[in-house]
Amino acid sequence: MRKWILILLITGLCVSWIPVKAEDSTLIPNAKSGILIDAATGTILFEKNKEEKLPMASLTKMVAQTIILEQIEQGKLKWDDKVTASQNASDMGGSQIYLATGEVMTVKDMMKGISIASANDATVAMAEHIAGSEADFVKMMNDKVKEWGLKNTVFKNCTGLDEEGHYSTAYDLAMIAKELLKHEEISDFSSIYEDYLRTDTPNKFWLVNTNRLIRFYEGADGLKTGHTDNALYCLAATAKKDGMRLIAIVLGEQDSKVRNSETMDLLDYGYTTYKVTNLKKQNEVVGEIKLEKATKEKVNVVPVQDISILNKKTDDDKNYELKLNLNEVKLPIKVGDVVGKAQVVDGDKVIQEVDLTVQENVEKSGFLRLLLKNLEDVVTGKITILK
Repeated sequence: MRKWILILLITGLCVSWIPVKAEDSTLIPNAKSGILIDAATGTILFEKNKEEKLPMASLTKMVAQTIILEQIEQGKLKWDDKVTASQNASDMGGSQIYLATGEVMTVKDMMKGISIASANDATVAMAEHIAGSEADFVKMMNDKVKEWGLKNTVFKNCTGLDEEGHYSTAYDLAMIAKELLKHEEISDFSSIYEDYLRTDTPNKFWLVNTNRLIRFYEGADGLKTGHTDNALYCLAATAKKDGMRLIAIVLGEQDSKVRNSETMDLLDYGYTTYKVTNLKKQNEVVGEIKLEKATKEKVNVVPVQDISILNKKTDDDKNYELKLNLNEVKLPIKVGDVVGKAQVVDGDKVIQEVDLTVQENVEKSGFLRLLLKNLEDVVTGKITILK
């Protein structure tokens, strides 16, 4: 099947787009570094020293969480799998859920500990369960950020505890948060304000989310806090309002109250200044691919995430085109396989690009099925037998 391009005029679309890059000294004045991005497009709405390499404390765990969720989605882990805490895990300092050596807990409860309480012991236990050792898991983490094209992040451990050479940047952390949010189940954990572990034991353990924004900021549902002596107070926050999801990163705040306040100011700035117009929703049909020698003659094509345009609320209106670039398809194909790109274009400029996938799984036809199909085509006149 040849690669082909479909261009759709987005009629009546009244939005505009301009590159946005703001620096305002009145925002996050106490943070060493910070950034605000639109989660859908990755557009930077505000930045302060976004490329400065800094320790980031438990914001490190966002990559560990991503790997855990990928393992779940790939069927390598199940939420009810049992994880045994090693002495190495139970000896972790800092934030913890006080795992005892040899204690057994489900993957789901470990993920609660990581996401709600920022538990170092649970993170190490999961690292060892997945990779065999923390060192091998850290290699997976470093490989993952390289896969995402991030060049200013290096992990020395999976928890974010202070260690020489363990650093990231506000920009890289925003991109890491963006990748984590592609796994929708993360909000099932990061949006919980309080919960319990060991509920079937005399040692019932109360969890309270270290991210207070999920309780006190409208639309907030994550994502990760951090604090160490070197990193000071850090936060990766996300919220969704009026169809727009924002990601805010602040690093190096002197105390948690200022960190929370300045992060909320950053989010307020985004929601006051910008808006998002959705062109196509995730999983909305945007086209189709005709198939040969398949169990179906055609399959619908859908975007893997919302296709949207970000613009300032004060901007003039403008129309755009939606261009579908579909690849040659090899059977079988399944939901999640990338079969092309959807591009929002303004003339020669690509405004946004989103992966496309298929709406349902399609298998390659077997010999008998192909034979029956050919016989059906003969009977219905689609194929003529020459004499």
